[in-house]
Amino acid sequence: MSDRTAKGTASAGVTPLVEGLFAMSVEAGPLLDTIPLPLAVISPERKVLFINEAAQVLTGFSLEEARGLHCMYVMRSSLCPDKCPLAKVEDTGAAVCVDANIVSKERRKIPVRATFAPVLAPDGSIAGYVEALEDIRILQELEIKQGWSYGFGDMIGHSHEMERIFQMVPGIAQTDSSVLVTGETGTGKDLLAEAIHNASARAKGPFVKVNCGALPETLLESELFGHSKGAFTGATESKPGRFRMAHNGTLFLTEIGDLPLSLQVKLLTFLDDKVIHPLGSTKGVNVDVRIVAATHRDLRQMVREGKFREDLLYRLNVVRFHMPPLRERGEDINLFLNHFVHVFSEEFGKKVTGFSQDALYFLENYAFPGNVRELRNVVEYCVNVCGQETIEVEHLPRYLMEQPAGVPAGTGYGVQPAPEAPPAGMMPPPGMPAPVSSAASGAVNWADMERKMILDALLQAKGRKNRAAEILGWARSTLWRKMKHYEIESS
Repeated sequence: MSDRTAKGTASAGVTPLVEGLFAMSVEAGPLLDTIPLPLAVISPERKVLFINEAAQVLTGFSLEEARGLHCMYVMRSSLCPDKCPLAKVEDTGAAVCVDANIVSKERRKIPVRATFAPVLAPDGSIAGYVEALEDIRILQELEIKQGWSYGFGDMIGHSHEMERIFQMVPGIAQTDSSVLVTGETGTGKDLLAEAIHNASARAKGPFVKVNCGALPETLLESELFGHSKGAFTGATESKPGRFRMAHNGTLFLTEIGDLPLSLQVKLLTFLDDKVIHPLGSTKGVNVDVRIVAATHRDLRQMVREGKFREDLLYRLNVVRFHMPPLRERGEDINLFLNHFVHVFSEEFGKKVTGFSQDALYFLENYAFPGNVRELRNVVEYCVNVCGQETIEVEHLPRYLMEQPAGVPAGTGYGVQPAPEAPPAGMMPPPGMPAPVSSAASGAVNWADMERKMILDALLQAKGRKNRAAEILGWARSTLWRKMKHYEIESS
């Protein structure tokens, strides 16, 4: 590989060439970009000279950002601090293959199989190194999921709605139809998008995620569609953009409701023609990319308000998945609690095995407005602070006990009271009798009172559980769980 500039290869504006291999010299960069395996070319001083597009997708660093940095600041491997494989390569002159974790620019820990090989000069000295990374997340996930009874991809659940989604995903994954995923924050929209990609014929290709709400409009256009050299002040090099980086794979556009109207037009054009037009270029580029979009917003309402194009909504909404909130997933709460206790106990090297009955009852009746993400964080906190095998109520985050004034339980903030000791300030829904303390009545406790409230609501609703849940101010799933807890038969 030669350099047709007078500067070193770590400088900006370099166009290294491959000579003597083909009939004429070819540029090394585009050649390495055609290889789907993430590759990095590293100098003897361990500075990054080049990373191909696959490596840019994996690490999150662009070529401009990575070039010239020490490789440990780009690869960010768990081996970098004191077990650098390049030291062994330097000593032995032979290639080394190791399993490790890298941390991407988005702070995602990614398990990889890394191969380090020396690049030898004609005199046998080391001219540099090549590092090849293989993403082994799918292999590790398959090993872990062998013990799972319910789930698809990284998602687990056995509620009716989730089982319906799990049944649909394999079929939808085999098509190239655009997919729109809706649902509240924390319901697992990202996991569903990745599961669709991994179950598709594009699984060997890149899965590229772009948060449409994270960048200003001017930067987002360049990030998505790329730009040509000199397209604007500071554009010293051409940039491929995320569409081209996702070629033969999937582009996941999260927070699609935040996409500016001007870029909605460009996205619509791509969906129609499969051609993108980089900034500053008059030539279109064909890319083979499947679009999966996600949002927590009501896009139909945004269409009515003129904030989202109706034609784009129709093009994205070819297949729609709606991720239900956790409060409507019934027994999935228990499944998640047990799953995350196991995960974090393993990760933190603890012997926590589960929850006490009081803690479990409390969590089962908490509404989790932050959905699965909040539940995961709660369990992580509990495992962190718990010094025994069983998580008790005192190990739960304190904020769970604090219910905003005037917010009825089961509406997204509160927790239903424990059977024998309802929290202070907890009142029954409007229209229902106030609880009578056991001290005042001498006979009736909260569990008896709550059971009576449910029976009264069912009587008032003439047995219709939907209406009874409305009267109680609870979600239907909450009423269902409590009826089961109090062994109330539905008529």
